[in-house]
Amino acid sequence: MAAFDTTRTTYGVASFASRTCAFVADLAMQVQAWNDARVTRNALSNLTDRELADIGLVRGEIDSIANSNMIR
Repeated sequence: MAAFDTTRTTYGVASFASRTCAFVADLAMQVQAWNDARVTRNALSNLTDRELADIGLVRGEIDSIANSNMIR
């Protein structure tokens, strides 16, 4: 008597779905990181030079701070 296993997924389908979900999740995280950097850059740009000095920054450091992982 022969048995046919129907409980397994087709080879490659699960890994393709996994890679697709990982790609979409990575894309969403990149968009979120871009938006966080944009918001941070705008908030710091709206501060005066004196306010920036109070928190230990100069205007030239805004882009590097906004793009760093220190804030996130």
